[in-house]
Amino acid sequence: MSIPRIAVLPLAVALALTSAGALAQQATPSADATGDHVQVQASSTNLPAVDVNAESWRETLKAKLEHMLPEVDGTKITVTKKTTVTHLDEQPSVIGNNLDQLLARSPGIQVSQQPTPTQFNLSYRGLGNPQESEYVLVMQDGIPMESDWIGFPTLYAMPLVQSLSDVELVRGGSSLLYGPEPAPVINLVSRRPAPGAPFSFTSEQVVGDHGLYSTYNAVEGSSGRWTYRADAAYVGSDGTRANAGSQMRQADLYVDYRPNAQQLWWLDLHVIDAASGDPGRLSYPQWQANPQATPTPYNRDWVDRDQIVLGQRSEFGDGWLFEGKAWFAYQDLASRSAANALPPQPLPTSTTLQDEQFRTTGADLRLRKKWGQGNAFTIGTTLFHGNDPFRQWTSSDLYVDRYDRSGTPRLVQARTSDYAAVFAENVFRLPHRFHIVPSVRLEHERVDVDETVKPPFLSRPLINQADARTVPLFGLGIGNDFGHGNETYFNVSQGWRPLRYFDMASPFANILPGQAPDPSKSLSYELGVHGVPTTGLYYDVSLFWIDFKNQIEAVQLNNVDVIEVNTGDTRSRGLEGQLNYDFFAPTALAEHGEHLEAFINASLLNARYVASAIPGQVGKIPAYAPRYLLKAGVTWRVEQRIKLSLTAVSSAAQFWQSSDQSLGSGATYLPARIPAYTVLDVAGDWQLNRSVKLLAGISNLTNRQYYDRVWQTGLEPAFGRTWYTGIALSL
Repeated sequence: MSIPRIAVLPLAVALALTSAGALAQQATPSADATGDHVQVQASSTNLPAVDVNAESWRETLKAKLEHMLPEVDGTKITVTKKTTVTHLDEQPSVIGNNLDQLLARSPGIQVSQQPTPTQFNLSYRGLGNPQESEYVLVMQDGIPMESDWIGFPTLYAMPLVQSLSDVELVRGGSSLLYGPEPAPVINLVSRRPAPGAPFSFTSEQVVGDHGLYSTYNAVEGSSGRWTYRADAAYVGSDGTRANAGSQMRQADLYVDYRPNAQQLWWLDLHVIDAASGDPGRLSYPQWQANPQATPTPYNRDWVDRDQIVLGQRSEFGDGWLFEGKAWFAYQDLASRSAANALPPQPLPTSTTLQDEQFRTTGADLRLRKKWGQGNAFTIGTTLFHGNDPFRQWTSSDLYVDRYDRSGTPRLVQARTSDYAAVFAENVFRLPHRFHIVPSVRLEHERVDVDETVKPPFLSRPLINQADARTVPLFGLGIGNDFGHGNETYFNVSQGWRPLRYFDMASPFANILPGQAPDPSKSLSYELGVHGVPTTGLYYDVSLFWIDFKNQIEAVQLNNVDVIEVNTGDTRSRGLEGQLNYDFFAPTALAEHGEHLEAFINASLLNARYVASAIPGQVGKIPAYAPRYLLKAGVTWRVEQRIKLSLTAVSSAAQFWQSSDQSLGSGATYLPARIPAYTVLDVAGDWQLNRSVKLLAGISNLTNRQYYDRVWQTGLEPAFGRTWYTGIALSL
């Protein structure tokens, strides 16, 4: 008979009382004449045997943490927030930053493919165009990866997956936990050696389709109180079209020092250098005729990103914990772009050389106090500053060098952003296994644009504008633990999207001077249940509702003038769920490290415009809001031997612009909808022995011809079937 742990204590007390009562009835002490007690003569009674098998709560917690964050994660409170964790060591290697594979276990995250390593496009629940992931906060170890977190929140650099250990996905209160952007937060967790780890060296060499070559090399270890890890990597490919070749270099260094068991100091250095050709976008007829066509054989993009982080963590006893991080990042974003021209069209006569630099500095300080029976309080502050000059030149040389400044200045802007936030949360544990989490965050931003050169075709005055906003945010989470490892959760929370440089005044349009629009704000509701009701099974199902107000768009007033205004509100509602089951977990195979796990996650979405200043917009579907997004897969894993997986991503058709209208006609036609698609990937690692591992995989197994990224200037073909194979050596 198996009895839950919560029943063990009452049962034990009952048994003790029963035994004591029986002994009391059968043992009567006698006394001598002086009244002193003498030895008790008691007879024993044999009670029926009771088999009590109480499953440890630690085992239940361990099973849940395979798929979600701890309820109190260091200095962060995540209970009642919807979280998902992917442990990358439990799936085959991801080569070439295949985001569909990386995010296969992250429900609702939509990848809009651009087959170059210099721009990454993600979206979620129809809350904005995935262009450069502007509506999703992507972080590495809790530090934003955006070019400028406030003024230019775009994602142009991504660490190689081999350098990561986990992918954390937080929604429902994510803005109160980390800051701007409505939802969600994707936190990429870097690999870290354990204290006392022995010296080790790994070298991974991979080749593949379209000239792919990838190498990743890492050393790590420890010496006394010091621990270290360093890596160096390179990925290069010819791409699937002419001028689609790319290369990316990465280097990381991590060093930590532990003066005692209660303190940790660390230094983190990340360097990314990427370059790629830009083959250009195609109209729909061009894509049908030749998906490998290249209308811009002369365009190119470059991204350099360097970041240094200094961190400190201290435990003061009595439940107190401090964690602080300070960082500086430098990013140089450069491009060379000219107009499309497929033969027999003549080549363009000029190109635009662009350079955007981002020098950003920030600090994040958090303090946590555990108190009472499972309660915890957190308080902290985040500070950020960006200095981001923006320059353009025109040149008659279509292949002008990145650092050539001999062209005619076309645009010069000085741009700065400042951000400060204070925040606090507390989890209260209540009777009957309830818990409640109130949250508050006060944020302030200021953005400033000072223009000295404008494009010559514009008649507007030079932009010299600054704007500041103070935004209070509130949230409330309620949860209840019930049954065997299950929890219901409800979260209502506010979020927002900061005012960007382009929101104040677009550099490329005749923006009329005036008051800057209000920031876009969100109010999110999430009601769900998750748990591990039986060995090997994890589930998380929730209903969500998001009101997103004050979307900012450029409105054409006449043939010349444009104004940036708050045009409308959207509502996104639906169901998001995931199910993971390890078929071998209840068997003896799991004890020997063998697992056969299947997973499926789904986002069912109904998104609409509910208010708009644009006539006829109410009732339309926002861009990139497919009715469903399904991800599924199965992984066979034998510890230290085999990892083999088959994964699938399937998306419904979706509009690529919020007007729900087609664009152009004839040779320039772009249909209103991106067609539905399903893509299969297979990947495997085979550990031959302690030192040698073989890797292989095929992406887009069925060679599906599709696209899922469209912009005003055309569509970008996604990768067809590609393969890779390689070897990893370890010492």
